[in-house]
Amino acid sequence: MSVAAGTPCLRRFPVPRSGRVLLYAAEDALHIVRQRLEGICAAAGHALEALDVQVITAPTVRLDLAADRQALDETVAKLKPRLLVLDPFVRLHRIDENASGEVAPLLAYLRELQRRHDVAVVVVHHAKKGAGRVRAGQALRGSSEFHAWGDSNLYLRRDGEDLTLTVEHRAAPAMPTVTLELAQRADALALEVVDRRNSPTPPSSVDERITTALTDLDHSLPFSELRTRCRVRTATLYERLAALTAEGRLVRSGDGYRLIGRQAAAARQSR
Repeated sequence: MSVAAGTPCLRRFPVPRSGRVLLYAAEDALHIVRQRLEGICAAAGHALEALDVQVITAPTVRLDLAADRQALDETVAKLKPRLLVLDPFVRLHRIDENASGEVAPLLAYLRELQRRHDVAVVVVHHAKKGAGRVRAGQALRGSSEFHAWGDSNLYLRRDGEDLTLTVEHRAAPAMPTVTLELAQRADALALEVVDRRNSPTPPSSVDERITTALTDLDHSLPFSELRTRCRVRTATLYERLAALTAEGRLVRSGDGYRLIGRQAAAARQSR
């Protein structure tokens, strides 16, 4: 969205060269892809229809097949995108990702594509299971060719309740780690940067965050708004809301959640 619109990514990182974007989202139905793009655009104040984002609608794209490589090359040559996004790598082939001799030719093709058409190529790739404690580059699934191939590698990881983004560059210093959150604003769902320097210290427990969010309200709060205010994982929030409701501290209605009378008064007094 940022490349197509020429506006800062995550409302923070400038885009020096904007232009058309070509996207292949292999794991999602087209209506889901459109829904996600509309949410990301809405979060930044854009309309998807106004942006030059082209979506590959082919049922499969196999980089290990010569015919598909040629078709992708011809599509890039015709559309001349500034950015090509392929998501995820595991759906783009049927090779052994652990065998560097099989992975290297596919990555070499993408490098050739990038140079031939002067297009930035983003490949989304998964991490190994249980690799949360190892160095980001070593956590990539499959061959080490992936880590060596990228000019810039961006790693999104979960650290407790936080999402962290770390970046490595081949020819530039790494930037400081950035904390992100998946925030919902009305119908828009998109990642946002969390600035810890300007944020008040949150309550120490999820229960306290929920209580703080609901205190002094004379109406129920929808789950989506609670999640935004509490900044916790969806599963964690569901679990604690169910527990607090069962304990009689919250009441749930069709409009969301609210504190029960005595609980709300106690919360005000403690403040």
